[in-house]
Amino acid sequence: MTQPDVVRPARNTRPANRRELIVAAAADLFYRNGYTDVAMSDVADAVAIGPSALYRHFRGKQSLLATVVREALVKVDDAILTAAADAESVDVATSLAAVVIEHRGVGVLWRREARHLSADDRTAFRSEARNIGAHLAEIIARRRPELDAAQADLLSWCALAVANSVSFHSLSLPEPDFTALVSQLISSVLDAAAPDLGESVARPRDVVALTTTSRREAILVAATELFARQGFAGVSMDDIGGAVGIAGPSVYNHFDAKSDILAAAMFRGDEWLRMAMTEAFAQASDPADGLERLLRSYSRFVFDNPHLVQNLVSETGHLPDVERQRAVAAQLSYITEWVQLLRRVHPGYDPIRARIRVQAAQTMLNDVALVKHLRKHSAIESASAGIALELLT
Repeated sequence: MTQPDVVRPARNTRPANRRELIVAAAADLFYRNGYTDVAMSDVADAVAIGPSALYRHFRGKQSLLATVVREALVKVDDAILTAAADAESVDVATSLAAVVIEHRGVGVLWRREARHLSADDRTAFRSEARNIGAHLAEIIARRRPELDAAQADLLSWCALAVANSVSFHSLSLPEPDFTALVSQLISSVLDAAAPDLGESVARPRDVVALTTTSRREAILVAATELFARQGFAGVSMDDIGGAVGIAGPSVYNHFDAKSDILAAAMFRGDEWLRMAMTEAFAQASDPADGLERLLRSYSRFVFDNPHLVQNLVSETGHLPDVERQRAVAAQLSYITEWVQLLRRVHPGYDPIRARIRVQAAQTMLNDVALVKHLRKHSAIESASAGIALELLT
């Protein structure tokens, strides 16, 4: 995580910016270790104070997480509003890139840890996120009057997802090159061709079209959705059993442990992606055609499997060590295939810049697939894939 280093003050001192230091330390710890594996004593130790002093600033860990997320969202919104107020002198893409690089972990914290917030905070932050998207959409619509409201809305969410993509990897470049590249990627979305979104379709919730007769398969599908909605740690075997109409202990007839269900879902997703990649390569006429086929197959996958995507993004850390290492290795290997293909299409791209572009494209598709109101558009898969292609080419 390339975030400003938290300077640990000397113990028994009272720096004027203690609250700021606490928030920065908490953001770093939550990002690196995950919310559930960080104690308030860890945060207190990071800023050289006792736990009792920490509680004078924050009621508890949940309150601290809420503050971390809230302050980051406010700074993102401020950057956009500043650009909106002075559009001629402030480049919204550069302003947004600078903010997300400074607060690099917020994308992961929002996507991975938001379920640990109170219901009121989650509602408030979703509203704030929608406001951020609406503010950026207003800028896009003002600069590109040929777009309708839905098109501007999609481009705004895509641009925000590209900005947040830096949260999901540790790659970097010397400044000002890193900010310039992220700004360029955001700009490529803001300037993308008007997307064809098709008609609006009713998708009240993600459902499986046919009910499987396999109890094991039913458990796997139900657990994948529960893990995505409530987090792995927030789901019990009784919850999983209840979702498929059996007692919790009966789940053990099909899986030895809850982590085995998560591992099965993750590795199934990896196999699906690998098979789709093999098919795309087999049908491609050249590397450029292969890259576009690969991207479009990935778009189909994430829109068909939003719950699995959420688990891949947020729950890998709950796998046992061996399975986690295997899952991480599989994800890195899959991304490497993209990077190698992209560099065949664009030999001038160096490995780091190519990987940053690939991460931006994949993160953008992952995020759009998880935004419910965007999924109502019948052509959202192809529209999103077309925008992602702009990031790669």
